[in-house]
Amino acid sequence: MTAPHPFTHPLDPPLALSRHAHDRIGDHRVDDAWLAERWADDRTRVLLLHGGQVAVTAEQVPAFVSPSRTGPGARLLLGEEGGTTYFAILLDDPPDGFELVSLRAIAAGLGDLDAGLLVHAVGMANWHHTHRHCSRCGGRLQSEVAGHVLRCADCGRTQFPRTDPAVIMLVTDDRDRCLLGHNKHSPRPRGFSTLAGFVEPGESLEHAVTREIAEEVGVRADRVTYFGSQPWPLPASLMVGFYARANTTEITVDGDEIGEARWFTRAELMAEATNGDVVLPGHVSIARRLIEDWYGGELPGTW
Repeated sequence: MTAPHPFTHPLDPPLALSRHAHDRIGDHRVDDAWLAERWADDRTRVLLLHGGQVAVTAEQVPAFVSPSRTGPGARLLLGEEGGTTYFAILLDDPPDGFELVSLRAIAAGLGDLDAGLLVHAVGMANWHHTHRHCSRCGGRLQSEVAGHVLRCADCGRTQFPRTDPAVIMLVTDDRDRCLLGHNKHSPRPRGFSTLAGFVEPGESLEHAVTREIAEEVGVRADRVTYFGSQPWPLPASLMVGFYARANTTEITVDGDEIGEARWFTRAELMAEATNGDVVLPGHVSIARRLIEDWYGGELPGTW
């Protein structure tokens, strides 16, 4: 069964990298005759990737070429939209005539179709890059099912694309303040953002939220409510956003990851973002959306 189309997101506007317009047509991934027919059709559009980066035109938009203009590499079926079939190819060598850039560099300016295609392609490219040998016998993995399955050439074990869930949360308190932290390893001296962390095995998303808050800043929280999610294939995460309400407000940073954390009223956050004492995350991030949704409007400054 194909997914409902077009996709609608409960957030308006949707998170930048949660948008997509293409149907992934997963049932065609095992149809070799259909795949060969579409690859032979010059109306098919192909994204060029190399080393986890995407080829762009001089206008810094994704370069889509016909299959006949590609080089050797693993092919990935992305899907269809408006009667056009889309693939990506993980090139063995850099493409001639195009600049290669990271998804992060162009994400903010992408439309719905390009955003969905690039997130899909870059996520798959990173999985192919990091999974080259069988985890059971060490044999070489071979690409199958239009790039969505890797099979060991020696023992036959199959591997499927991995996504690592991570929680990202804005903590608020009963005084209508929000809690932001500065990562001590960040290259941005005044960069403040929401708290975040990876979900551990056997752990619910809600428990991961409260655990990470307690570990990073020493605050006890509950009343965890879902905000939205966004794929973040840099390299392989799904960022799941939440709000949480603090039961305690005394801050004790872990000193390992978080070097500083502070409570902000809306007036304080606007004032410090305006004068540059606080620099907020980029507009493509779910962290920015969480902060501005709580604030009730746009805030100045960005990484």
